[in-house]
Amino acid sequence: MEVGVRLLGVVLRILNLLLAPLFWLRARDRRALQRAPQPLLLRSATEHAAAVRKGEITSEELVKAYIDRVKEVNPLLNAVVDERYRAALEDAKEVDRRLAEARKNGKLDELVAGKPLLGVPFTVKESCSLAGLSNAVGCLEYAGRKATKDGEAVRLVKEAGGIPLLVSNTPELCLGWETTNLLKGTTNNPYCLNRTPGGSSGGEGALLASGASAVSVASDIAGSIRVPAAFCGVFGHKPTPGIIPIEGHIPTLSDPQFPCFLTVGPMARKAEDLPLLMGVMAGDNRPALNLDQPVNISSLRVYYMTEATKSLALLSVDKCISDKIKSAVKYLETECGSTICEEKFKDLEDSVEISVSEFFSMKDIPNMLQDPTNPKRDKSLFVELSKCVLGGGTRSLQGLGFTLISKNNLFIPVTRRDHYATQASRLKELLTKTLGDNGVLLYPVFNGLAHYHSGVFLRASGVMYTMVFNILGFPATAVPCGLHRGLPVAIQVIAAPNQDRLCLAVAQQLEVAFGGWRPPH
Repeated sequence: MEVGVRLLGVVLRILNLLLAPLFWLRARDRRALQRAPQPLLLRSATEHAAAVRKGEITSEELVKAYIDRVKEVNPLLNAVVDERYRAALEDAKEVDRRLAEARKNGKLDELVAGKPLLGVPFTVKESCSLAGLSNAVGCLEYAGRKATKDGEAVRLVKEAGGIPLLVSNTPELCLGWETTNLLKGTTNNPYCLNRTPGGSSGGEGALLASGASAVSVASDIAGSIRVPAAFCGVFGHKPTPGIIPIEGHIPTLSDPQFPCFLTVGPMARKAEDLPLLMGVMAGDNRPALNLDQPVNISSLRVYYMTEATKSLALLSVDKCISDKIKSAVKYLETECGSTICEEKFKDLEDSVEISVSEFFSMKDIPNMLQDPTNPKRDKSLFVELSKCVLGGGTRSLQGLGFTLISKNNLFIPVTRRDHYATQASRLKELLTKTLGDNGVLLYPVFNGLAHYHSGVFLRASGVMYTMVFNILGFPATAVPCGLHRGLPVAIQVIAAPNQDRLCLAVAQQLEVAFGGWRPPH
Protein backbone atom coordinates (compact mmCIF):
# COMPACT_ATOMS: atom_id res chain seq x y z
CA MET A 1 0.00 0.00 0.00
CA GLU A 2 1.33 3.43 -0.98
CA VAL A 3 0.48 6.49 1.10
CA GLY A 4 0.49 8.76 -1.98
CA VAL A 5 -1.99 6.54 -3.82
CA ARG A 6 -4.32 6.40 -0.84
CA LEU A 7 -4.12 10.15 -0.23
CA LEU A 8 -5.09 10.74 -3.85
CA GLY A 9 -7.97 8.33 -3.32
CA VAL A 10 -9.13 10.35 -0.32
CA VAL A 11 -8.99 13.58 -2.36
CA LEU A 12 -11.07 12.01 -5.14
CA ARG A 13 -13.56 10.68 -2.62
CA ILE A 14 -13.98 14.16 -1.16
CA LEU A 15 -14.39 15.63 -4.64
CA ASN A 16 -17.10 13.08 -5.39
CA LEU A 17 -19.00 14.32 -2.34
CA LEU A 18 -18.49 17.99 -3.16
CA LEU A 19 -19.57 17.56 -6.77
CA ALA A 20 -22.55 15.35 -5.92
CA PRO A 21 -25.02 18.28 -6.39
CA LEU A 22 -23.73 18.86 -9.93
CA PHE A 23 -24.19 15.21 -10.83
CA TRP A 24 -27.62 15.28 -9.19
CA LEU A 25 -28.63 18.05 -11.55
CA ARG A 26 -27.38 15.99 -14.47
CA ALA A 27 -29.33 13.00 -13.20
CA ARG A 28 -32.60 14.68 -14.14
CA ASP A 29 -31.78 14.10 -17.81
CA ARG A 30 -32.37 10.37 -18.23
CA ARG A 31 -33.08 10.25 -21.95
CA ALA A 32 -32.38 6.86 -23.52
CA LEU A 33 -32.96 5.26 -26.89
CA GLN A 34 -36.71 5.13 -27.37
CA ARG A 35 -37.19 2.45 -30.02
CA ALA A 36 -36.17 -1.15 -29.40
CA PRO A 37 -34.52 -3.02 -32.31
CA GLN A 38 -36.69 -5.13 -34.59
CA PRO A 39 -37.03 -8.84 -33.59
CA LEU A 40 -34.45 -9.95 -36.17
CA LEU A 41 -31.77 -7.92 -34.40
CA LEU A 42 -32.48 -9.61 -31.08
CA ARG A 43 -30.96 -12.87 -32.33
CA SER A 44 -27.40 -14.01 -31.78
CA ALA A 45 -24.72 -14.04 -34.47
CA THR A 46 -24.79 -17.84 -34.18
CA GLU A 47 -28.50 -17.82 -35.07
CA HIS A 48 -27.89 -15.33 -37.89
CA ALA A 49 -25.23 -17.57 -39.42
CA ALA A 50 -27.51 -20.62 -39.25
CA ALA A 51 -30.40 -18.70 -40.82
CA VAL A 52 -28.23 -17.50 -43.70
CA ARG A 53 -26.87 -21.01 -44.31
CA LYS A 54 -30.40 -22.49 -44.35
CA GLY A 55 -31.72 -19.79 -46.66
CA GLU A 56 -34.21 -18.50 -44.08
CA ILE A 57 -32.85 -15.01 -44.67
CA THR A 58 -30.39 -13.58 -47.15
CA SER A 59 -27.15 -12.02 -46.05
CA GLU A 60 -28.19 -8.87 -47.89
CA GLU A 61 -31.39 -8.62 -45.83
CA LEU A 62 -29.43 -9.15 -42.63
CA VAL A 63 -26.72 -6.63 -43.45
CA LYS A 64 -29.30 -4.05 -44.51
CA ALA A 65 -31.22 -4.50 -41.25
CA TYR A 66 -28.10 -3.74 -39.22
CA ILE A 67 -27.12 -0.79 -41.40
CA ASP A 68 -30.62 0.67 -40.98
CA ARG A 69 -30.37 0.26 -37.21
CA VAL A 70 -26.95 1.94 -37.10
CA LYS A 71 -28.33 4.88 -39.08
CA GLU A 72 -31.28 5.11 -36.69
CA VAL A 73 -29.31 5.14 -33.43
CA ASN A 74 -25.97 6.72 -34.30
CA PRO A 75 -27.24 10.33 -34.35
CA LEU A 76 -27.93 9.83 -30.64
CA LEU A 77 -24.90 7.68 -29.82
CA ASN A 78 -22.12 9.23 -31.92
CA ALA A 79 -20.38 5.84 -32.03
CA VAL A 80 -19.47 5.48 -35.73
CA VAL A 81 -16.15 6.87 -36.98
CA ASP A 82 -16.15 5.52 -40.56
CA GLU A 83 -18.32 3.08 -42.53
CA ARG A 84 -18.44 0.84 -45.60
CA TYR A 85 -22.19 0.25 -45.93
CA ARG A 86 -22.28 0.12 -49.72
CA ALA A 87 -19.32 -2.26 -49.88
CA ALA A 88 -20.86 -4.42 -47.12
CA LEU A 89 -24.07 -4.79 -49.12
CA GLU A 90 -22.04 -5.84 -52.17
CA ASP A 91 -20.20 -8.37 -50.01
CA ALA A 92 -23.55 -9.71 -48.79
CA LYS A 93 -24.90 -10.05 -52.33
CA GLU A 94 -21.81 -12.05 -53.28
CA VAL A 95 -22.34 -14.35 -50.29
CA ASP A 96 -25.96 -14.90 -51.36
CA ARG A 97 -24.87 -15.64 -54.93
CA ARG A 98 -22.31 -18.19 -53.77
CA LEU A 99 -24.80 -19.82 -51.40
CA ALA A 100 -27.43 -20.13 -54.12
CA GLU A 101 -24.89 -21.69 -56.49
CA ALA A 102 -23.62 -24.09 -53.79
CA ARG A 103 -27.18 -25.24 -52.98
CA LYS A 104 -27.86 -25.81 -56.66
CA ASN A 105 -24.69 -27.88 -57.08
CA GLY A 106 -24.99 -29.76 -53.79
CA LYS A 107 -21.81 -28.16 -52.43
CA LEU A 108 -23.25 -26.17 -49.50
CA ASP A 109 -21.27 -28.05 -46.85
CA GLU A 110 -18.09 -27.44 -48.82
CA LEU A 111 -18.79 -23.71 -49.05
CA VAL A 112 -19.59 -23.15 -45.37
CA ALA A 113 -16.76 -25.33 -44.03
CA GLY A 114 -14.47 -23.12 -41.97
CA LYS A 115 -16.81 -20.15 -42.37
CA PRO A 116 -19.04 -20.16 -39.25
CA LEU A 117 -19.84 -16.45 -39.70
CA LEU A 118 -20.65 -16.56 -43.41
CA GLY A 119 -22.85 -13.60 -44.29
CA VAL A 120 -23.02 -12.16 -40.76
CA PRO A 121 -22.18 -8.45 -40.26
CA PHE A 122 -19.80 -7.34 -37.53
CA THR A 123 -18.27 -4.08 -36.31
CA VAL A 124 -14.70 -3.15 -35.41
CA LYS A 125 -13.13 -0.92 -32.79
CA GLU A 126 -11.14 1.66 -34.78
CA SER A 127 -7.86 0.75 -33.07
CA CYS A 128 -8.11 -2.84 -34.35
CA SER A 129 -7.67 -1.68 -38.00
CA LEU A 130 -10.07 -2.33 -40.87
CA ALA A 131 -8.46 -1.79 -44.26
CA GLY A 132 -9.65 1.33 -46.08
CA LEU A 133 -11.35 2.90 -43.06
CA SER A 134 -10.20 5.47 -40.52
CA ASN A 135 -7.23 4.59 -38.36
CA ALA A 136 -6.78 7.95 -36.62
CA VAL A 137 -7.86 6.56 -33.20
CA GLY A 138 -9.09 9.95 -32.01
CA CYS A 139 -5.88 11.92 -32.70
CA LEU A 140 -6.17 15.29 -34.42
CA GLU A 141 -2.77 14.92 -36.11
CA TYR A 142 -3.88 11.61 -37.63
CA ALA A 143 -7.13 12.95 -39.07
CA GLY A 144 -7.82 11.37 -42.45
CA ARG A 145 -5.41 8.48 -41.93
CA LYS A 146 -6.75 5.15 -43.26
CA ALA A 147 -5.75 1.61 -42.33
CA THR A 148 -3.73 0.08 -45.17
CA LYS A 149 -4.52 -3.49 -44.11
CA ASP A 150 -6.73 -5.40 -41.72
CA GLY A 151 -5.61 -6.10 -38.19
CA GLU A 152 -4.90 -9.83 -37.90
CA ALA A 153 -7.96 -10.58 -35.74
CA VAL A 154 -10.18 -8.64 -38.14
CA ARG A 155 -8.72 -10.63 -41.03
CA LEU A 156 -9.58 -13.90 -39.31
CA VAL A 157 -13.20 -12.84 -38.73
CA LYS A 158 -13.50 -11.83 -42.38
CA GLU A 159 -11.93 -15.13 -43.41
CA ALA A 160 -14.64 -16.88 -41.39
CA GLY A 161 -17.26 -15.16 -43.56
CA GLY A 162 -18.01 -12.09 -41.44
CA ILE A 163 -18.86 -8.84 -43.22
CA PRO A 164 -17.45 -5.68 -41.58
CA LEU A 165 -19.73 -2.64 -41.47
CA LEU A 166 -17.78 0.13 -39.76
CA VAL A 167 -15.14 1.22 -37.26
CA SER A 168 -16.24 2.73 -33.95
CA ASN A 169 -15.12 5.49 -31.63
CA THR A 170 -12.42 5.28 -28.93
CA PRO A 171 -10.66 7.69 -26.57
CA GLU A 172 -7.55 9.36 -28.01
CA LEU A 173 -5.10 6.49 -28.71
CA CYS A 174 -7.34 4.38 -26.43
CA LEU A 175 -5.84 6.22 -23.43
CA GLY A 176 -8.88 6.44 -21.20
CA TRP A 177 -12.02 4.80 -19.90
CA GLU A 178 -14.46 7.30 -21.38
CA THR A 179 -14.99 7.28 -25.13
CA THR A 180 -14.37 10.87 -26.13
CA ASN A 181 -11.75 12.67 -28.21
CA LEU A 182 -11.20 15.98 -29.98
CA LEU A 183 -11.51 14.45 -33.44
CA LYS A 184 -14.86 12.65 -33.24
CA GLY A 185 -16.37 13.85 -29.98
CA THR A 186 -18.16 11.97 -27.21
CA THR A 187 -20.02 8.67 -27.49
CA ASN A 188 -23.18 8.25 -25.41
CA ASN A 189 -24.58 5.33 -23.46
CA PRO A 190 -27.83 4.06 -25.04
CA TYR A 191 -29.42 3.42 -21.62
CA CYS A 192 -28.87 7.05 -20.62
CA LEU A 193 -27.47 9.41 -23.23
CA ASN A 194 -26.12 11.63 -20.46
CA ARG A 195 -23.75 8.86 -19.35
CA THR A 196 -20.64 7.22 -20.76
CA PRO A 197 -20.53 3.79 -22.42
CA GLY A 198 -17.04 3.44 -20.90
CA GLY A 199 -13.83 2.94 -22.81
CA SER A 200 -11.81 2.36 -24.66
CA SER A 201 -14.19 0.06 -26.60
CA GLY A 202 -17.12 2.36 -25.84
CA GLY A 203 -18.23 2.74 -29.44
CA GLU A 204 -18.60 -1.03 -29.72
CA GLY A 205 -20.43 -1.29 -26.41
CA ALA A 206 -22.94 1.39 -27.41
CA LEU A 207 -23.64 -0.17 -30.82
CA LEU A 208 -24.01 -3.68 -29.45
CA ALA A 209 -26.35 -2.59 -26.67
CA SER A 210 -28.53 -0.77 -29.20
CA GLY A 211 -28.91 -3.83 -31.40
CA ALA A 212 -26.85 -2.08 -34.09
CA SER A 213 -24.14 -4.74 -34.10
CA ALA A 214 -24.23 -8.49 -33.70
CA VAL A 215 -20.62 -9.03 -32.61
CA SER A 216 -17.51 -6.90 -32.28
CA VAL A 217 -13.75 -7.07 -32.60
CA ALA A 218 -12.37 -5.01 -29.71
CA SER A 219 -9.30 -4.76 -27.48
CA ASP A 220 -8.46 -4.64 -23.79
CA ILE A 221 -5.31 -3.44 -22.00
CA ALA A 222 -6.82 -2.13 -18.76
CA GLY A 223 -10.47 -3.15 -18.84
CA SER A 224 -11.14 -1.68 -22.29
CA ILE A 225 -13.50 -4.52 -23.31
CA ARG A 226 -14.98 -5.36 -19.92
CA VAL A 227 -15.82 -1.86 -18.66
CA PRO A 228 -17.82 -0.88 -21.80
CA ALA A 229 -19.48 -4.30 -21.81
CA ALA A 230 -20.51 -3.77 -18.18
CA PHE A 231 -21.70 -0.19 -18.69
CA CYS A 232 -23.69 -1.19 -21.79
CA GLY A 233 -25.14 -4.49 -20.58
CA VAL A 234 -23.48 -6.82 -23.09
CA PHE A 235 -20.87 -9.59 -22.91
CA GLY A 236 -17.16 -8.91 -23.32
CA HIS A 237 -14.24 -11.30 -22.99
CA LYS A 238 -10.59 -10.46 -22.34
CA PRO A 239 -8.73 -13.57 -23.52
CA THR A 240 -5.60 -15.14 -22.17
CA PRO A 241 -2.79 -13.06 -23.75
CA GLY A 242 -0.88 -14.51 -26.68
CA ILE A 243 -3.86 -16.47 -28.03
CA ILE A 244 -5.55 -13.94 -30.31
CA PRO A 245 -3.10 -12.03 -32.55
CA ILE A 246 -2.74 -8.31 -31.83
CA GLU A 247 -0.90 -7.37 -35.05
CA GLY A 248 -2.37 -4.24 -36.60
CA HIS A 249 -3.56 -2.73 -33.33
CA ILE A 250 -3.03 1.01 -32.86
CA PRO A 251 -1.26 2.03 -30.69
CA THR A 252 1.42 -0.61 -30.32
CA LEU A 253 4.52 -0.60 -28.12
CA SER A 254 7.90 -2.25 -28.57
CA ASP A 255 8.12 -3.26 -24.91
CA PRO A 256 8.07 -7.08 -24.48
CA GLN A 257 5.39 -6.73 -21.79
CA PHE A 258 2.94 -5.04 -24.18
CA PRO A 259 1.61 -8.27 -25.79
CA CYS A 260 1.28 -9.70 -22.29
CA PHE A 261 -1.02 -6.85 -21.23
CA LEU A 262 -2.93 -6.04 -24.45
CA THR A 263 -5.42 -8.53 -25.82
CA VAL A 264 -7.79 -8.35 -28.77
CA GLY A 265 -11.08 -10.05 -28.01
CA PRO A 266 -14.81 -10.37 -28.69
CA MET A 267 -17.84 -8.45 -27.50
CA ALA A 268 -21.36 -9.74 -28.12
CA ARG A 269 -24.98 -9.37 -27.14
CA LYS A 270 -25.40 -13.11 -26.58
CA ALA A 271 -23.10 -15.34 -24.53
CA GLU A 272 -23.17 -18.18 -27.07
CA ASP A 273 -21.35 -15.95 -29.57
CA LEU A 274 -18.24 -15.55 -27.38
CA PRO A 275 -16.86 -19.10 -27.88
CA LEU A 276 -17.70 -18.87 -31.58
CA LEU A 277 -15.73 -15.62 -31.92
CA MET A 278 -12.91 -16.89 -29.74
CA GLY A 279 -12.53 -19.96 -31.94
CA VAL A 280 -12.39 -17.81 -35.06
CA MET A 281 -10.10 -15.07 -33.71
CA ALA A 282 -7.65 -17.51 -32.11
CA GLY A 283 -6.77 -18.96 -35.53
CA ASP A 284 -3.96 -21.51 -35.25
CA ASN A 285 -3.81 -20.97 -31.47
CA ARG A 286 -7.33 -22.33 -30.99
CA PRO A 287 -6.22 -25.78 -29.69
CA ALA A 288 -4.51 -24.14 -26.69
CA LEU A 289 -7.91 -23.21 -25.22
CA ASN A 290 -9.75 -26.56 -25.62
CA LEU A 291 -12.90 -24.61 -26.47
CA ASP A 292 -14.70 -27.75 -27.63
CA GLN A 293 -14.17 -29.52 -24.29
CA PRO A 294 -17.48 -29.42 -22.38
CA VAL A 295 -17.56 -27.66 -19.00
CA ASN A 296 -19.44 -29.37 -16.20
CA ILE A 297 -20.76 -26.45 -14.16
CA SER A 298 -21.59 -28.77 -11.24
CA SER A 299 -17.90 -29.66 -10.90
CA LEU A 300 -16.73 -26.04 -10.77
CA ARG A 301 -15.23 -24.46 -7.69
CA VAL A 302 -16.52 -20.91 -7.38
CA TYR A 303 -14.58 -18.25 -5.45
CA TYR A 304 -16.01 -14.78 -5.01
CA MET A 305 -15.19 -11.33 -3.69
CA THR A 306 -17.62 -8.42 -3.63
CA GLU A 307 -14.81 -5.86 -3.37
CA ALA A 308 -11.03 -5.73 -3.29
CA THR A 309 -10.68 -3.68 -0.13
CA LYS A 310 -12.64 -1.68 2.42
CA SER A 311 -10.09 1.15 2.32
CA LEU A 312 -11.62 4.54 2.99
CA ALA A 313 -9.34 5.90 0.29
CA LEU A 314 -11.15 4.03 -2.49
CA LEU A 315 -14.75 4.18 -3.59
CA SER A 316 -16.88 1.30 -2.36
CA VAL A 317 -18.52 -1.11 -4.78
CA ASP A 318 -22.17 -0.25 -5.33
CA LYS A 319 -24.53 -2.50 -3.40
CA CYS A 320 -26.42 -3.49 -6.55
CA ILE A 321 -23.19 -5.01 -7.92
CA SER A 322 -22.17 -6.85 -4.75
CA ASP A 323 -25.74 -8.16 -4.46
CA LYS A 324 -25.54 -9.57 -8.01
CA ILE A 325 -22.29 -11.35 -7.17
CA LYS A 326 -23.95 -12.94 -4.15
CA SER A 327 -26.99 -13.88 -6.24
CA ALA A 328 -24.76 -15.45 -8.90
CA VAL A 329 -22.93 -17.45 -6.24
CA LYS A 330 -26.21 -18.69 -4.78
CA TYR A 331 -27.54 -19.63 -8.22
CA LEU A 332 -24.40 -21.58 -9.15
CA GLU A 333 -24.55 -23.42 -5.83
CA THR A 334 -28.26 -24.22 -5.60
CA GLU A 335 -29.26 -24.55 -9.25
CA CYS A 336 -26.04 -25.83 -10.81
CA GLY A 337 -24.40 -27.76 -7.99
CA SER A 338 -21.13 -25.82 -8.05
CA THR A 339 -18.90 -25.87 -4.97
CA ILE A 340 -18.60 -22.48 -3.30
CA CYS A 341 -15.19 -21.67 -1.81
CA GLU A 342 -14.76 -18.97 0.82
CA GLU A 343 -11.03 -18.30 0.33
CA LYS A 344 -10.27 -14.64 -0.49
CA PHE A 345 -7.23 -13.11 -2.18
CA LYS A 346 -5.92 -10.37 0.08
CA ASP A 347 -3.23 -9.12 -2.31
CA LEU A 348 -5.98 -7.81 -4.62
CA GLU A 349 -6.34 -4.89 -2.19
CA ASP A 350 -3.11 -3.52 -3.72
CA SER A 351 -4.49 -3.79 -7.27
CA VAL A 352 -3.99 -0.06 -7.93
CA GLU A 353 -0.33 -0.13 -6.96
CA ILE A 354 0.38 -3.43 -8.74
CA SER A 355 -1.35 -2.34 -11.93
CA VAL A 356 0.08 1.18 -12.17
CA SER A 357 3.61 0.16 -11.22
CA GLU A 358 3.73 -2.71 -13.73
CA PHE A 359 1.92 -0.91 -16.55
CA PHE A 360 3.96 2.27 -16.44
CA SER A 361 7.22 0.36 -16.32
CA MET A 362 6.76 -0.29 -20.05
CA LYS A 363 8.82 1.76 -22.47
CA ASP A 364 7.41 3.64 -25.48
CA ILE A 365 4.16 4.58 -23.71
CA PRO A 366 2.66 7.41 -25.81
CA ASN A 367 3.76 10.83 -24.55
CA MET A 368 0.86 13.18 -25.22
CA LEU A 369 3.05 16.19 -24.36
CA GLN A 370 5.71 15.50 -26.97
CA ASP A 371 6.22 18.40 -29.36
CA PRO A 372 5.90 17.09 -32.97
CA THR A 373 8.24 19.85 -34.18
CA ASN A 374 10.89 18.95 -31.62
CA PRO A 375 10.61 15.33 -30.37
CA LYS A 376 13.27 15.96 -27.74
CA ARG A 377 11.17 18.61 -26.03
CA ASP A 378 7.89 18.24 -24.13
CA LYS A 379 5.17 20.83 -24.18
CA SER A 380 4.11 22.41 -20.90
CA LEU A 381 1.40 20.38 -19.17
CA PHE A 382 -0.03 23.55 -17.61
CA VAL A 383 -0.21 25.29 -20.99
CA GLU A 384 -1.82 22.29 -22.67
CA LEU A 385 -4.37 21.92 -19.86
CA SER A 386 -5.21 25.62 -20.16
CA LYS A 387 -5.69 25.27 -23.92
CA CYS A 388 -7.87 22.23 -23.39
CA VAL A 389 -10.11 24.05 -20.90
CA LEU A 390 -10.40 27.08 -23.22
CA GLY A 391 -11.25 24.90 -26.23
CA GLY A 392 -8.04 25.38 -28.19
CA GLY A 393 -6.07 22.31 -27.22
CA THR A 394 -4.74 19.60 -29.48
CA ARG A 395 -4.91 16.90 -26.81
CA SER A 396 -7.90 15.55 -24.94
CA LEU A 397 -8.15 16.08 -21.19
CA GLN A 398 -8.06 12.30 -20.73
CA GLY A 399 -4.90 12.02 -22.79
CA LEU A 400 -3.20 14.72 -20.73
CA GLY A 401 -4.34 13.05 -17.53
CA PHE A 402 -2.89 9.75 -18.71
CA THR A 403 0.45 11.42 -19.40
CA LEU A 404 0.39 13.08 -15.98
CA ILE A 405 -0.06 9.67 -14.32
CA SER A 406 2.65 8.20 -16.53
CA LYS A 407 5.14 10.90 -15.55
CA ASN A 408 4.56 10.75 -11.79
CA ASN A 409 3.72 7.04 -11.65
CA LEU A 410 0.76 7.91 -9.40
CA PHE A 411 3.24 8.85 -6.66
CA ILE A 412 4.61 5.30 -6.48
CA PRO A 413 8.41 5.50 -6.09
CA VAL A 414 10.39 3.82 -8.85
CA THR A 415 12.29 2.02 -6.09
CA ARG A 416 9.06 0.17 -5.25
CA ARG A 417 8.62 -1.36 -8.72
CA ASP A 418 10.51 -4.53 -7.84
CA HIS A 419 8.32 -4.95 -4.77
CA TYR A 420 5.08 -4.75 -6.79
CA ALA A 421 6.51 -6.93 -9.57
CA THR A 422 7.21 -9.58 -6.93
CA GLN A 423 3.75 -9.12 -5.44
CA ALA A 424 2.18 -9.51 -8.90
CA SER A 425 4.18 -12.68 -9.54
CA ARG A 426 3.16 -14.10 -6.17
CA LEU A 427 -0.50 -13.26 -6.74
CA LYS A 428 -0.46 -14.80 -10.22
CA GLU A 429 1.08 -17.99 -8.87
CA LEU A 430 -1.49 -18.19 -6.04
CA LEU A 431 -4.49 -17.55 -8.28
CA THR A 432 -3.27 -19.96 -10.95
CA LYS A 433 -2.75 -22.73 -8.42
CA THR A 434 -6.00 -22.04 -6.56
CA LEU A 435 -8.28 -21.76 -9.59
CA GLY A 436 -6.58 -24.58 -11.46
CA ASP A 437 -8.52 -26.06 -14.37
CA ASN A 438 -11.94 -26.04 -12.71
CA GLY A 439 -12.15 -22.84 -10.66
CA VAL A 440 -13.49 -19.35 -11.34
CA LEU A 441 -13.52 -16.10 -9.39
CA LEU A 442 -16.62 -13.87 -9.42
CA TYR A 443 -15.63 -10.24 -8.95
CA PRO A 444 -16.82 -6.71 -9.81
CA VAL A 445 -16.01 -5.24 -13.22
CA PHE A 446 -16.06 -1.70 -11.84
CA ASN A 447 -17.04 -0.14 -8.53
CA GLY A 448 -20.21 1.43 -9.96
CA LEU A 449 -22.60 1.60 -12.89
CA ALA A 450 -22.14 3.79 -15.96
CA HIS A 451 -21.40 7.28 -14.68
CA TYR A 452 -22.11 10.69 -16.16
CA HIS A 453 -19.83 12.12 -18.82
CA SER A 454 -16.52 13.36 -17.36
CA GLY A 455 -17.12 11.37 -14.19
CA VAL A 456 -14.15 9.19 -15.12
CA PHE A 457 -11.77 11.70 -13.55
CA LEU A 458 -13.32 11.06 -10.14
CA ARG A 459 -14.09 7.37 -10.52
CA ALA A 460 -11.04 6.05 -12.39
CA SER A 461 -9.97 3.96 -9.40
CA GLY A 462 -12.77 1.58 -10.38
CA VAL A 463 -10.55 0.09 -13.07
CA MET A 464 -8.55 -1.58 -10.31
CA TYR A 465 -11.07 -4.41 -10.74
CA THR A 466 -10.13 -5.05 -14.37
CA MET A 467 -6.60 -3.72 -14.97
CA VAL A 468 -4.95 -6.09 -12.52
CA PHE A 469 -6.02 -9.09 -14.60
CA ASN A 470 -4.29 -7.60 -17.66
CA ILE A 471 -1.15 -7.39 -15.57
CA LEU A 472 -1.56 -10.96 -14.31
CA GLY A 473 -2.52 -12.37 -17.72
CA PHE A 474 -5.82 -14.00 -16.72
CA PRO A 475 -8.87 -14.41 -18.97
CA ALA A 476 -11.97 -12.56 -17.74
CA THR A 477 -15.52 -12.07 -18.96
CA ALA A 478 -17.95 -9.24 -18.22
CA VAL A 479 -21.45 -10.67 -17.77
CA PRO A 480 -24.63 -8.55 -17.75
CA CYS A 481 -26.91 -9.38 -14.82
CA GLY A 482 -29.96 -7.18 -15.31
CA LEU A 483 -30.76 -3.51 -14.78
CA HIS A 484 -30.77 -1.25 -11.73
CA ARG A 485 -32.81 1.93 -12.12
CA GLY A 486 -32.57 1.54 -15.86
CA LEU A 487 -28.78 1.02 -16.01
CA PRO A 488 -26.97 -2.28 -16.68
CA VAL A 489 -25.39 -4.18 -13.81
CA ALA A 490 -22.56 -6.62 -14.56
CA ILE A 491 -20.09 -8.90 -12.82
CA GLN A 492 -16.75 -10.36 -13.88
CA VAL A 493 -15.85 -14.04 -14.23
CA ILE A 494 -12.10 -14.80 -14.02
CA ALA A 495 -10.25 -18.07 -14.63
CA ALA A 496 -6.63 -19.23 -14.74
CA PRO A 497 -4.57 -18.69 -17.93
CA ASN A 498 -5.78 -20.74 -20.92
CA GLN A 499 -8.98 -21.65 -19.04
CA ASP A 500 -11.07 -19.18 -21.05
CA ARG A 501 -13.71 -21.85 -21.68
CA LEU A 502 -14.60 -21.77 -17.95
CA CYS A 503 -15.33 -18.03 -18.11
CA LEU A 504 -17.43 -18.51 -21.26
CA ALA A 505 -19.38 -21.44 -19.83
CA VAL A 506 -20.21 -19.57 -16.62
CA ALA A 507 -21.23 -16.54 -18.69
CA GLN A 508 -23.71 -18.69 -20.61
CA GLN A 509 -25.07 -20.13 -17.38
CA LEU A 510 -25.48 -16.71 -15.79
CA GLU A 511 -27.25 -15.51 -18.93
CA VAL A 512 -29.89 -18.14 -18.12
CA ALA A 513 -30.05 -16.94 -14.53
CA PHE A 514 -30.26 -13.19 -15.13
CA GLY A 515 -31.60 -12.86 -18.68
CA GLY A 516 -28.47 -11.41 -20.30
CA TRP A 517 -28.67 -8.39 -22.57
CA ARG A 518 -31.82 -6.30 -22.40
CA PRO A 519 -32.13 -3.67 -25.15
CA PRO A 520 -32.68 -0.06 -24.02
CA HIS A 521 -35.97 1.59 -24.88
